[in-house]
Formats: sequence, structure tokens, C-alpha cells
Amino acid sequence: MSNPFPFFVSVWMKLFFLFTPFFALSMFLSMTGDYTEKRRKRLAVMISIAVAALCLCLLFLGNQIFALFGITLNAFRIGVGALLFLSAVNLVQGRKTPPEANTEADIAVVPLAMPIIVGPATIGTLLVMGAGLVDVAEKMIGCLALLFAVVCLGVMLLLATAIERGIGYHGLNILSKLTGVVLAALAAQMVMDGILGFLSAQG
Repeated sequence: MSNPFPFFVSVWMKLFFLFTPFFALSMFLSMTGDYTEKRRKRLAVMISIAVAALCLCLLFLGNQIFALFGITLNAFRIGVGALLFLSAVNLVQGRKTPPEANTEADIAVVPLAMPIIVGPATIGTLLVMGAGLVDVAEKMIGCLALLFAVVCLGVMLLLATAIERGIGYHGLNILSKLTGVVLAALAAQMVMDGILGFLSAQG
């Protein structure tokens, strides 16, 4: 790989939008409305650690899962693309607020880390991306891009109160819907890649 920077940026941007950061931020704010600032920051760190651990595992499990179930990468791309498109539609239309919980342990991993940030579509996409990283250099860059995306998300959660004051609930809602549009485009690209790969393999 002569110039890894464009690949790094591409993976980072895809993963950052896959985390639906503005929707995650709005859910984080709504579920921590009575939290102190210190408690919110502690929860943000816990969520970031949980997301990073989940995503790193998923990034390296793609090939093993495909081999176990006898699923081709192109077939999985088509299926995940369809699922990602449904997630994008839900973002554009708006989704319901999850039930409230009492402690950080109740909400850091479930439901905030999973399924709000790392939902079914994100899981499937991570498996596909991980299976597409063929050599050591790509795997290292993919891991760095993933961790950077998680750090960006974590910083947003740490600054949740300031962001809420700056753009307000309606601003977050608009940004969530725009994220849905980006995810719909990523879903369409994934489905097309799967179809073209399938046709190429048949030919």
C-alpha cells in the first residue's frame, strides 16, 4: 500500500457514521438527564471502552464466521447492505427512546454500547470490513481507524453537555437524519459491491 492515509480516512469515516454518533449522543443525553457532569463523563468512558472491545472482536471474526456457516462475503454484503438501509430509514424517520436505567452499569454496555451504537447493521458491516482486510498492513490501519472513530465518539459523549447547549435537541435530531442519509448511501454501495462480486464470481 503506497499511501495508507486515504484508506485510513475512508475506514474512519465509514465507521464513525456507522456508530450513528448524533443519534447515540441524543440517546445518551436523554438517558442521563439527571446525571451530574462527573457521572456523565465516567459513563462516556465506560461506553467508549465497551464499543472499542466489541468492534475489535467483530473486525477479526468475519472470515471465521463466514467459514463456519458457509456464507460467501458477497452474499453477506447484500444482506448487511439491506439491514443497514433499514437502519438508515429508522434514523431518518426517528426512533423511540430506550427505557431508562438507574446505574451506569445498566446502560453502558446495554443499551448504549449495544444495540444503540453497535447495532445489528454495524455488527454486520464490521464483519464484512474485517473480512476484506487481506494483509497485515490493512488490518493495522483498519484497527487504528476503528480506534480513532471510537475516540471521536467518546469525545462527543464527553462533551455532550456543551454540544447540547450549542446546537440543542433539534440540531441533534437534524444531524441524526443526515447521518441516516449517509448510511443509506453506504448501504447502496455495499449491496452493489455484493451483486457485482457475485456476478463476477459466476462469470
